[in-house]
Amino acid sequence: MATLLSSPAPTSRKAVADLKAPRGRKVRERATVTILAAATMLSLVVLAALIIDILIDGTGRLSWSFLTSYTSRFADETGIRSGITGTLSLMVLVAGMTFPLGVGAAVYLEEFAPDNRLTRLLETNISNLAGVPSVIYGLMGLSIFVVTLGFGRSLLAGALTLTLLVLPVVIVASRESLRSIPSEIRSGGLALGATPIQVAFRQTVPAAVPGIMTGTILALSRAIGETAPILVVGAVTSRRADNEPWNYNEAFTAMPLQIFGFVKDPQEVFQIEIAAAAIIVLMVILLIMNSAAIIIRNRYTRTY
Repeated sequence: MATLLSSPAPTSRKAVADLKAPRGRKVRERATVTILAAATMLSLVVLAALIIDILIDGTGRLSWSFLTSYTSRFADETGIRSGITGTLSLMVLVAGMTFPLGVGAAVYLEEFAPDNRLTRLLETNISNLAGVPSVIYGLMGLSIFVVTLGFGRSLLAGALTLTLLVLPVVIVASRESLRSIPSEIRSGGLALGATPIQVAFRQTVPAAVPGIMTGTILALSRAIGETAPILVVGAVTSRRADNEPWNYNEAFTAMPLQIFGFVKDPQEVFQIEIAAAAIIVLMVILLIMNSAAIIIRNRYTRTY
């Protein structure tokens, strides 16, 4: 007994050695990390090469005239004005419909819905809808909004289709933001005599606004770049007129559709230079929206 108590060092070294991972596991871990790092670097290199190629091809075509002119069959006179106005009009309508519906559904499911089989079924279906291919939403929009409801191939039909596309994303993001609010805030409000509705709309939702806004802006960023849904519901690739949100029964176009039209043009200058210039403008709009989401999240998020 005295010998064991007087020499703890060998025992501790043996215990530490037993805790160490086997040599083969370390080799596999290092190999996995190396493969993942190489895949990441390869993706970044490919992305950088694509961006550089687009900048080289399209920078020379960027001008104020390019942004304010309508589409023309002459490369020096063409522009993307109708695509910009169409995209902005779509985003105004989509945001106006997605935000109240998405946030309302998230608040109900997170704060008021009972924990039963129907609620769990709704939650599962909403999560699954976030991964459905966008062309499926286009076909659904064509069947419901264009044909059944008789909206025709209009701006409203396109906005409703994109709303269906991004609504599950907004609901999931809003629920995650509401779930991050500590339960003590809800309990404190109820203890002071507030009703569950007052607690939800005066305490929980205001505290979750930064996350909700971030998710909504990122969802709209996804909608801006979608081509398949609005192409299926009848958006045109070329239009010599502006789109306004209040003229929702008119035909419409959007920047992805204009880029698609430029790429299909038989003239090589449209396929390369004009299309690349339009892609640069679209990337700048997406960068501005994503930056706004990051700024809102970093500036207004509270730490509890």
